[in-house]
Amino acid sequence: MDFELDDEQTALRDAVRRLLASTYASIDGRRASTAKAPGWDEGMWGRLAEMGVLGLPFAEADGGMGAGPVEVALVAEQLGRVLAPEPFAEAVVLAGGLVAAAGSAAQKEQLLPGVVDGTTVAAFAHFEPGAAAVAPPRSVTAMQDGDGWLLDGVKEPVLHGAQAGLLVVSARVDAGGTDRTGLFVVATDAAGLDRVDYPTYDGTRAARVTFASTPATPLGAAGSDASDVLALVTAHAQVALCHEAVGAMATALDLTTEYLRTRKQFGVPLKTFQALTFRAADMYVSLELARSMALWATLVLADGDPDAAVVAATRAVVQTSAAGRHIGQEAIQLHGGIGMTAEYAVGHYTTRLTAIDQLLGGRTAHLRVLADHVGEYDVVDPLAV
Repeated sequence: MDFELDDEQTALRDAVRRLLASTYASIDGRRASTAKAPGWDEGMWGRLAEMGVLGLPFAEADGGMGAGPVEVALVAEQLGRVLAPEPFAEAVVLAGGLVAAAGSAAQKEQLLPGVVDGTTVAAFAHFEPGAAAVAPPRSVTAMQDGDGWLLDGVKEPVLHGAQAGLLVVSARVDAGGTDRTGLFVVATDAAGLDRVDYPTYDGTRAARVTFASTPATPLGAAGSDASDVLALVTAHAQVALCHEAVGAMATALDLTTEYLRTRKQFGVPLKTFQALTFRAADMYVSLELARSMALWATLVLADGDPDAAVVAATRAVVQTSAAGRHIGQEAIQLHGGIGMTAEYAVGHYTTRLTAIDQLLGGRTAHLRVLADHVGEYDVVDPLAV
């Protein structure tokens, strides 16, 4: 595998890094952006759109940049490095990606330009109260009503659901006694739609979205099962979030090693205590394992095999989840009391890593997925290795 970036990819990474540094050079920039509606910097969102970042995952025929998973990963990691609250993975890669993958030609022509130019923020309503993040929809149902469809049920949390101008909703469809997963587009002013906004513990925004006989339009062919499309697009979003987590972990490690170099105890820097340097070294190992797995998963996505992509994303999530928990907890421990304060940056990085872990579905759930399919893997012949 070739892990080297070409000139265009390097230029993209550096340009995004410089742009984000103009607003998020310190944790104060994030605090200022998340303290007011919509929960991110709208000026930054517009500049990312002007740069073409919001169009990276989409084909040129749909008004996008025609880039691939590698370019998406580069952007996501830079966002993670500074904890930028802009919903790139959630609104562009996931919600916008579902429109691009499942929508009809007319729907893509109508909906994607707003996502690409930043004027429309899309949100994917999939999580349901009491259900696992990786589970198919159950409590939200879709029923055909003449030529239209009606949705009933509750989705929560819907990331940036109250700020979104476009809702993509997963719902259970009864197809002759067999449950299918359907994807629907809901107008934000639709009858029977209620959105309750609230802050999340990592400083971003989410909403409880209630549907009461709410009119909805099928995304793509009406009545079709969208399970495969949903799994593939979710895999792309999961890998993007893994890269965002890698960026956050890298900065958390940088903050920790700098603290060990400069903070003194008993008249000497903390780095002189061997046990502490060993713990920092273990953090570095976790970071590199997560980075390597995320890069591998990205290249699998780029190969275009849907089944392999879903498995690769699951493996990347398992490694990223373990690394994020390890690095976040160690970063706070090695900072001592200051790591627990809201004024210091390292706690914010740990909080975001915890939130990403929940968005990814958690390590345990993904381990179960891998365990359920362990019998499908080929037996390795040791003589052939």
